[in-house]
Amino acid sequence: MSTQGQAFEQLFHDEQAVWLQWGAYEAAVLPAVGANLIAFRDKENNYTFLREPSLEEMDSFRANPGIHGIPVLFPPNRYEDGTFTWNGRTYTFPVNEAKTGNHLHGFFHTAAWSVEDFGTNKTESYVSLKISIDENHPIYTYLPHRFTLKLRYSLNDTGLLQHVSVHNEGTDAMPCLLAFHTAINAPFDPGSTADDYRFTLTTGKRWELNERMLPTGNYQPLSAKEEEMKTTGISPFWESMDNHYTTEPQSGRNTMELTDTRSGVTLVYDVGTAYKQWMIWNNNATPGFFCPEPQLNLVNAPNVNLPAEQIGLVSLEPGGIWEETSRLYVRK
Repeated sequence: MSTQGQAFEQLFHDEQAVWLQWGAYEAAVLPAVGANLIAFRDKENNYTFLREPSLEEMDSFRANPGIHGIPVLFPPNRYEDGTFTWNGRTYTFPVNEAKTGNHLHGFFHTAAWSVEDFGTNKTESYVSLKISIDENHPIYTYLPHRFTLKLRYSLNDTGLLQHVSVHNEGTDAMPCLLAFHTAINAPFDPGSTADDYRFTLTTGKRWELNERMLPTGNYQPLSAKEEEMKTTGISPFWESMDNHYTTEPQSGRNTMELTDTRSGVTLVYDVGTAYKQWMIWNNNATPGFFCPEPQLNLVNAPNVNLPAEQIGLVSLEPGGIWEETSRLYVRK
């Protein structure tokens, strides 16, 4: 085993975790709570990049693990009345957001995943996790397809790498609807305050949302501050955000960059260009954390009468595999 890297099982507070260590970095993932990557830290500088629950918060976190770490959303965000018809089949989910009458965030961020493998090699520490859906799994009631989601996280000198894949193991096409509700700390440096932070995001157009937080299919003009979000940067808490945008890659990449102006350190979240949409949510502009959420598909996409390519509505053929990678790393 490399002396630089380690991978081992150990508790995160009171929950079983797989821990990865490499140089200054460490990370932890919770297999039984949606394969949530609950921690990513720089131990040398005492940076805590992701919002982590305290020991006292663990029960509420397990009950609703959507705003800590990196939760997996499948299908992501909201679906009108908890239903949609796709490819001649009607899918019905529980309405779990009473104020909008919608289904919210799918099932995988609360489900138990299994650990395929973890370890170290000459270049990284890693863990691989999966969840397989078939007729015997409770999620099959809502998503009646045979398929497997896999997540692989690895650490090395360059930071954290995420690889996600969806494998359709059935005999008919399935909708591939995916996002990550990534909760980023601002500040991540304990010597800084939220006022020290500015971020940019590779947003394109802003989707108009109705009173139920569902896209109307139209765009709305960007404000001057939203233009700053795309260009010069702005505070993550400049106003209350629960906003939905198209992505507009820059230099071939989809990124959120969060800069600590006091220390001059930038956290880069490079999510891959397969993600066609961003959600961004900042808990009513409350300093502490915000969620830049890479999303494959438009909110409520199967119920929106727009071209599939425009709204990221991916049809995964029998035997097909969809995959993408994302990175979290520091630039100084």
